[in-house]
Amino acid sequence: MRILLVDDEVELTEPLSRLLTREGYIVDAAFDGTIGSEYAQAGSYDLLILDWMLPGKTGLEICQQLRRQGKTTPVLFLTAKDTLDDRVQGLDAGADDYLVKPFELRELLARVRALLRRSGSQTYETTTGRLTVADLELDCENQVAYRQGRIIELSQKESQLLQYFMEHTGQLMTHAQIMENLWQEEEQPSSNVIAALIRLLRRKIEVGRETALIHTVYGKGYRFGASSVESV
Repeated sequence: MRILLVDDEVELTEPLSRLLTREGYIVDAAFDGTIGSEYAQAGSYDLLILDWMLPGKTGLEICQQLRRQGKTTPVLFLTAKDTLDDRVQGLDAGADDYLVKPFELRELLARVRALLRRSGSQTYETTTGRLTVADLELDCENQVAYRQGRIIELSQKESQLLQYFMEHTGQLMTHAQIMENLWQEEEQPSSNVIAALIRLLRRKIEVGRETALIHTVYGKGYRFGASSVESV
């Protein structure tokens, strides 16, 4: 998934760009509103993260231009403007979400994931408790998956792992992230337990000539989805 980040604060943009890249996103960054607008017009992005006040062209103007053109790419504003009138103005301009500086990085990442799910870049059906990616469906509550007519019974950890992967489709998931998610309040096992768990899950959800969904990114972790640029 591709994200465009436009902010003239280099001390924020560069580390934020690195963080998003580590999370598995493809990030383009611009420090000027005019250049950022050109990127937004020329590129195919799943999400735009825009600072409000920018040299050349403001984030508000970039958002308004995109909406006039009928483009529905989600827009997240980053800004120091924190009054109610400011928030209303930003949302009325077509923004999908609004984050006031300074902010916690965890909150930013959560809002990014939420916007991508909402836009359909990730399929997440919260009302039914089911996740769908490609031709695989997971019933989270009952620990059962379905693929091409098959019913796939899962252990608790297999179901938790698959749910974590499906909620972060296309993102790079490191061993540390998986470990932290699956064993939040439990004593964490050795790292080779994750590799063993993934082997078991692969055997269940990838049978015969079915498209591989779990991809190993050597030395980094795993990426989930129907295709991967760094896979085995």
